[in-house]
Amino acid sequence: MKIRLEEEKDYKIVKNLTRDAFWNKYRPGCIEHLVVNKLRNNSRFIKELDYVIEKDNKIIGSIFYSLGYIKTKDNKVLDVFIFGPVSIDPNYQHMGYGETLINYTLEIAKKLNYDLVLITGNPDYYKKYGFVLSSTYNIYYEGLENEESPFFMVKVLNEKNITKYEGIYSDLEIFNVTEEEVSDFDKNFPPKEKLVLPGQLN
Repeated sequence: MKIRLEEEKDYKIVKNLTRDAFWNKYRPGCIEHLVVNKLRNNSRFIKELDYVIEKDNKIIGSIFYSLGYIKTKDNKVLDVFIFGPVSIDPNYQHMGYGETLINYTLEIAKKLNYDLVLITGNPDYYKKYGFVLSSTYNIYYEGLENEESPFFMVKVLNEKNITKYEGIYSDLEIFNVTEEEVSDFDKNFPPKEKLVLPGQLN
């Protein structure tokens, strides 16, 4: 097993990997491969945390980080780390590779002098990495101000500075994609059947 920075030659492989990892997981088809494609060309993308994991002489996982925004109570706009998508080849899922990749990159994130990392995801899964409800620190998701959002979590990297981030978090625009965009982008990939399955979000 090897963890290394993603290189340009990996881009197509990682896009296909991301598509395979998320296909029919949260919705019929997926959008994450398009998000990855848009993220790489965005100024908020953090290349220093763009890692892949290799096993059996091939890439089996990847993780992306970017900079989101928090608007504080005194109307300051602060940068915060966010991560995702995290993708693991379906043939290697539930074997600890995702956990290894997340822990590895979180350690690097600490060294980059940011105070926290925000994510949206399953709280039962991410609590093992030290994530807690963001409302614990008075950080709220845009549109859900002053509400406790169980899917919106924070990992504090520097306790001394955490109070300055009290406010409202906004997603990057690249995470909001249309059905038409996804449909057009999917024409670049081999056909896959979209299925409605139990447990999907919509």
